[in-house]
Amino acid sequence: MKPRILFAALLSLVLVHGGLSPALAASSKTASKTTSVTSSKASQKKAVAKTSTRKAKQSTAKRATKKVVAKRSAPAAEESAELALDSKGNPLLKSSAFYVANQATGEVLLEKNGGAVLPIASITKLMTAMVVLEASPSLSEELSIDEEDIDQLKGTGSRLSLGTRMTREELLRLALMSSENRAASTLARHYPGGLPAFVNAMNIKARLLSMTDTRFHDSTGLNPANVSSPRDLARLVAAASRYPLIREFSTTAERYVEVRGRQLRFGNTNSLVKNPDWEISVSKTGYISEAGRCLVMQAWINQQPVVIVLMDSVGRYTRTADAQRVRKWIDSRAAERVAAAPKAKQG
Repeated sequence: MKPRILFAALLSLVLVHGGLSPALAASSKTASKTTSVTSSKASQKKAVAKTSTRKAKQSTAKRATKKVVAKRSAPAAEESAELALDSKGNPLLKSSAFYVANQATGEVLLEKNGGAVLPIASITKLMTAMVVLEASPSLSEELSIDEEDIDQLKGTGSRLSLGTRMTREELLRLALMSSENRAASTLARHYPGGLPAFVNAMNIKARLLSMTDTRFHDSTGLNPANVSSPRDLARLVAAASRYPLIREFSTTAERYVEVRGRQLRFGNTNSLVKNPDWEISVSKTGYISEAGRCLVMQAWINQQPVVIVLMDSVGRYTRTADAQRVRKWIDSRAAERVAAAPKAKQG
């Protein structure tokens, strides 16, 4: 037998005894290589997937961090509102119209465009609350949110879904604290005579308060035809401060309410009511595009009741920053008066 043939026969014999035929051996080597390549590709895909997931998580974390920073910086921006003065020593405010007066003495402390007739948005709800309370209805009576309460004018939403039933008292609280439009609409609909009679009562009350620049067309303030002036709104705030429930509800920081079997949190639209440095007795914010950002308050500053009316502010935090500037300015004037007062003689 030739050496080459003998070597091939011996090799076949060894492979057979080892459990593999020459063809299977070759196939095994090929399969091994293929498995190795496939395994390598799968590992690479897993690595890429892990990297992508890690990057996505990092990106989400960064966005979340930015949101948290933004939320935390907003109140800080309000608190650190810088006080700049004009040539007369009055504070420079960002609101286009304002009126600040000492309610006890009647002294007008600050005024700009005090007689300008402007849309007042949800400041309207202070008058809504007064008209509701003066009708002396049952505050424990349950009322239902209806299709008529849906905002067809501005298209605003609400967490008070159709069919929600609440007491008149709870609806009043949400209208004042959280500026709930459907709550204000429901209250007006259930007034004796319905919405037309309610709006008529609002305008009569305005005349009784000598609010000659004021007109109402709905109970929510979504209608830009609801107009008033800063001077008139100061009268409205002073009148509202005489109602204990308006004082309580408009300054409640937050409230958990059961809505159709779920506990929902409603917060106050004025962040200053949660600020321990402020003593606020009446508060109401307002916003529609025609009115800009508005804020009215009765606050105790240096143990005096001060009415603050800020209208047509641009920017989400401008109105509260202006309120901070007003307070700083009043505090600085008080400090100057104390410093300038003659000292009592000793002995």
